[in-house]
Amino acid sequence: MRLLRSHRTFAALAATGLVLAAVGCAPEEEAEDKTGEVAEADECATEDLPVMKEGVLTIGTDSPAYEPWFSDNDPSNGKGFESAVAYAVAEELGFSEDQVTWVKVGFNSLFKPGDKEFDFDINQISITPERDKEVDFSEGYYSAAQAVIALEGSPAADATSLDDLKGLKLGAQTGTTSLTAIREVIQPDEDPAVLDDTNVAKQQLQNGQVDAIVADLPTAFYISAVEIPDSTLVGQFQVEGGETEEFGLLFEQGSELLPCVNRALANLEEDGTLDDLEQQWLSDVVSVPELQ
Repeated sequence: MRLLRSHRTFAALAATGLVLAAVGCAPEEEAEDKTGEVAEADECATEDLPVMKEGVLTIGTDSPAYEPWFSDNDPSNGKGFESAVAYAVAEELGFSEDQVTWVKVGFNSLFKPGDKEFDFDINQISITPERDKEVDFSEGYYSAAQAVIALEGSPAADATSLDDLKGLKLGAQTGTTSLTAIREVIQPDEDPAVLDDTNVAKQQLQNGQVDAIVADLPTAFYISAVEIPDSTLVGQFQVEGGETEEFGLLFEQGSELLPCVNRALANLEEDGTLDDLEQQWLSDVVSVPELQ
């Protein structure tokens, strides 16, 4: 069973997460980092929730919204793991499906400090101390690994270890932990290709411009199984010395809504909903070999 991030872990992150904003010559009051806070039930009445628009929960994600996290590039249909998680959180907070509104937010713009145009964003966002300096995160809703995709018959397809990948040209989407994983874990001889999005990464792999691409495991599985049939999923690996990478919902720093969302996620963990949704949408990825 997946474990939500411990409050001790979040406290360590929160200690690094205060951002000072300035207007003119006078600094504003520092935003209080809410990462790791969990509200009591009586603090989360739907009508009292501090949402952007009264009676509406506004959720952000990028476009295209990729499988298997979303389905048919439509976050509002409730299909795909992250769409389903978002609606489950909304229901826990007391919002019906027709009270949820989605807005398009580019991935690379998420980590800029300041006001956000959503109540929270869901987009395979890994929780890191560096990002937590500018924004706040919910407790983790999915434990992720990174994975390597290559074309069948290529040198990369024969790799059985991370060392086997060092001499190859690798690529990943800009601003992602996949790109960080290439640089810090694989440490290839050649600088990796920094690509605008997953579609560009797939195209460069098919064109032979890169030997392999790196993405989170469920995305990589879908690319190999459905989108590039002549590719293979070489293997998976963890970042930062084997520590489990986790995805969290992203909030404007100091969001008063976050503690109630953490409570909603804890309820969804306790009653088995998160595990059920993971099995429904992501169950095929569990048997991918590990690269050491």
